[in-house]
Amino acid sequence: MIKISVIGASGKMGKLIVKNTLQTEGFVLAGAVENGDCPDIDKDAGSNAGLNETGIKITGNIESTIDNTDVFIDFSTGPVVKNAEFITEKNKSIVIGTTGLTAEEKEKLTELPERNKGKIVFAPNMSSGVNLLFYLTELASKILNKNYETEIVEMHHNLKKDAPSGTALKLAEVISDTRDIDLDKYARYGRKGKTGPRENDEIGIHVLRGGDVVGEHTVIFATEGERFELTHKASNKEAFVKGALEAARFIIDAAPGIYDMQDVLGIK
Repeated sequence: MIKISVIGASGKMGKLIVKNTLQTEGFVLAGAVENGDCPDIDKDAGSNAGLNETGIKITGNIESTIDNTDVFIDFSTGPVVKNAEFITEKNKSIVIGTTGLTAEEKEKLTELPERNKGKIVFAPNMSSGVNLLFYLTELASKILNKNYETEIVEMHHNLKKDAPSGTALKLAEVISDTRDIDLDKYARYGRKGKTGPRENDEIGIHVLRGGDVVGEHTVIFATEGERFELTHKASNKEAFVKGALEAARFIIDAAPGIYDMQDVLGIK
């Protein structure tokens, strides 16, 4: 049995992870962590997620969970890097699905396994389908090359805090890396006014927000006479949670290092 502790256990994603951990064969809930000022501290993690009581109380002290945990799963908006540093220093593993991290924070995450010999799976999107989208986008970008102009459109619910989504930014990075384009120079986050003709190296990234949309991403490759599109649509968040648990299975037997979901799926 893989012993899981959930960081951000009282958030929407945290509750889903708690629920799926308790309901999925091969996993056991070992801990539930929240910020110290969370009103759900000391509540039972199971009943807080809509299930029966488990005897696992939500705690504001991550140190109290470390010894009894194999893998931490973190989708929180808290101190992600700080928690990952503590966990890897203890030679434990962590799966991180938090989006909106800065470039500096991402860089710090990549350095942790080298320094601490820890194990991390970090991905802006844990869905198997989205990670197939990353793979297919890279393939299409190589084949169609710069003869096709690229645009990315994403839509999420009206409560999402970051924009563009981490998934949209990752798609842009995949295209820019494949085509050796300076993304900082050629990313276009929407367009307004007299922008002039489109530059060939531009990568358009467009954000829509509204309703309860879980997540939709479309990559468009356009040229004279035709347009090729790749689209992924998520109808609920279960796909992200299932991906996170698959990542937890993967990381148990992995060597120290930092991985993404394409490593987990074996398509890298």
